[in-house]
Amino acid sequence: MEAIERLLGAISTFIWGWPLIILLFGTHLFLTIRLRFIQRHIGTAIKLSFSRKREGTGEISHFGALATALAATIGTGNIVGVATAVALGGPGAVLWMWLTGIFGIATKYGEAVLAIKYRRLNRDGSVSGGPMFALEYGLKAKWLAVIFALFTAIAAFGIGNMVQANSIADLSFATFGVPRWATGLVLAALTALVILGGVRSIATVCEKLVPLMVIVYVIGALALLALGWRTIPDSLLLIVTSAFGGHAAAGGFAGALAKETVRYGIARGLFSNEAGLGSAPIVAAAAQTKNPVRQALVSATGTFWDTVVVCLVTGIVIVNSGCWQEGLSGAALSHAAFSHLGRVGPVLLSFGLLTFVFSTILGWSYYGEKAVEYLLGREIIRPYRWIWVGAVMLGSMVSLSVVWTFADIANAFMAIPNLCALLLLNGVIVAETQNYLWTPDRLDTE
Repeated sequence: MEAIERLLGAISTFIWGWPLIILLFGTHLFLTIRLRFIQRHIGTAIKLSFSRKREGTGEISHFGALATALAATIGTGNIVGVATAVALGGPGAVLWMWLTGIFGIATKYGEAVLAIKYRRLNRDGSVSGGPMFALEYGLKAKWLAVIFALFTAIAAFGIGNMVQANSIADLSFATFGVPRWATGLVLAALTALVILGGVRSIATVCEKLVPLMVIVYVIGALALLALGWRTIPDSLLLIVTSAFGGHAAAGGFAGALAKETVRYGIARGLFSNEAGLGSAPIVAAAAQTKNPVRQALVSATGTFWDTVVVCLVTGIVIVNSGCWQEGLSGAALSHAAFSHLGRVGPVLLSFGLLTFVFSTILGWSYYGEKAVEYLLGREIIRPYRWIWVGAVMLGSMVSLSVVWTFADIANAFMAIPNLCALLLLNGVIVAETQNYLWTPDRLDTE
């Protein structure tokens, strides 16, 4: 088992090295230029995202699709992932994470355009879409579509299910002494109550859960910054200056070269917001929308909220606390930073992790379901949902280091076919944008 762990670790490190990071960030930059800095429409996108009215073919509202995507996207990466980036790359990693979010908005927009452009209406009135349909019907590469769907199904059980359940079980045991099996039982039951009702049920829960968890977490983080307001200017200056020059060793911090700062900042940013991964457009395709561009704009706000807001606030809190110099990393570093709020801090952090992780289980259940449906047909959906619930229980009680690493590898094999579709079909994305967004008064048309 140790040999397998080392092998998978080496493969994961290689795949998620500079080539894939350059490909992902390069796609962000390319689409930003091709789409004339689509980020300038973020205000319009936010307004559209709160629309709950029926306005076209689809199963859920604009906001329901966004909430479900955010549920899957906002997770441990926004707390633990940010802390790890700072610990390994220094304070400057925060700026690179933020830039990844800014430019990633264009990629998230492009993914959603293709997902809705090539989605399919099923006989029962449900909708199926996502990168697999863009690959099959847009790029005419069904073999790539099958690869994407296969690795999405695999990654879903890893990053979206078992490792998330394991994180909740560990946190509950460490903080409150709750047995792991008890946490697994409750979590499995809650998951079953939600996902057995399909995407409408998932969207309904996420519409209520996601705003609550984000608002509570951000308010708590801002309270921490208010307590340490005197050092915020120095912390921001440190983030900017060390982003381009690395950071020398100080205290327990091992130091970071400029290339490490860039690498860890971009890599953790990409991992957090999933722009380019191909997951979010699966649920974007289910949205009720008049045209591809309207929902694509809404989908793009997911990267804005996830990285430009939540990750940035977390990063500033960690840097401003000074705890990153004490040799801590991951959850331990986040815990130390939030402890500056006294007893309230760890409770707030626990609330953030618990809700972020549970929402990820809900969101990724839909991604995995649609991937399996694409491969095996709609008759597999009901059995799949029960298997998903069972995996939540199992994940709460077993060690999952191998599963986590394998899920990282599967994520890479999701991203590569999806990026191929984005780059090779960029003309379609631009044409749809020109038709509905760059043409006056066309955004609200059928």
